[in-house]
Amino acid sequence: MTEAAARRTPGTPCWVSLIVHGLTATQEFYGALFGWEFRPGPDQLGPYVRASLDGKEVAGIGQLPPDRHLPIAWTTYLATDDAGGTAEAVRSCGGTVAVGPLDAGEAGRLVIASDPGGAVFGAWQGSEHIGTMTAGVPGTPVWNELVTRETSMVAKFYQTVFGYETEAVVSADFDYQNLHLEGRPVAALHGVGQALPRDRGPHWMTYFEVADVDEAAARVVELGGHVLQPPREGASGRLATVADPEGAAFTVVRSSGQ
Repeated sequence: MTEAAARRTPGTPCWVSLIVHGLTATQEFYGALFGWEFRPGPDQLGPYVRASLDGKEVAGIGQLPPDRHLPIAWTTYLATDDAGGTAEAVRSCGGTVAVGPLDAGEAGRLVIASDPGGAVFGAWQGSEHIGTMTAGVPGTPVWNELVTRETSMVAKFYQTVFGYETEAVVSADFDYQNLHLEGRPVAALHGVGQALPRDRGPHWMTYFEVADVDEAAARVVELGGHVLQPPREGASGRLATVADPEGAAFTVVRSSGQ
C-alpha cells in the first residue's frame, strides 16, 4: 500500500467526493463494492462522512438537503495553496465559482467551480486534511480525466489556473491531452465530440482501482447500480464505466502495472 505524500503540488488531484440523496444507502453500496469503512467528516459540510481503507482516508460522501435536486456525480478536487486565489483565477479565465472559498473547519478550505465547458471540479487547500491518504490498492482513486467535447479551449483554462504542461496524444481521431506537473502526468483531458453523454455534459471522471474489473462490474449490478460501458481493454489496463444506484458514474480499472 502506497501512502500519499504530505503536501500536494498545486493542480494535483488530491480528493474525490460525492453528494447524494441517500447517505446511508450509498455508504452500504461503496462499502460492499470497495470495502470502505466510514467516519464523520467536518460538520460545516452538512451530513458528511470520509471513506477509508485500513484507516487511511480515500474519499468523501455527503448528503444533499431534501429540497436540493442536483446531478449526482463524483467531484474531483485539485490541490491549491490558495483557495481564494484559485477562485479568482477561475473567474478571470471564463469559469464559474459555485461555492466558496469555504472553510471546512480545521480540515482546510474548498472551492467548487466549473470550467468554461461546464465541467464541475473542486479546489482544495488542505490544512489538517490534505486529501487521499493511500493509493495503488483496490478501492482507491488512481486517475482523474475530464470528459469534454474538445480539449483545445479547456486545456488553456486548466493550464492558466493550475500551471499544467500538456502533452497531446497525436492521432487523427483521438482528442486526448495529458496534464503534467513537475514532469509527470497527473490527469488528462479527453475530447469525445458528439459522443458526450447529453444527460451529463462535460464532466470529470474518477477511476478506482479494483482487483478484477469483470467481477467489480457484476458486483455493481448486484448492488443496484448499472454498467454504462462494459469491461474492455484500454491503454492503461482493463476497465469498465459504471454507475451507482443514484446514477453517479465512475470507472473501475485494473491498472496494467498492478
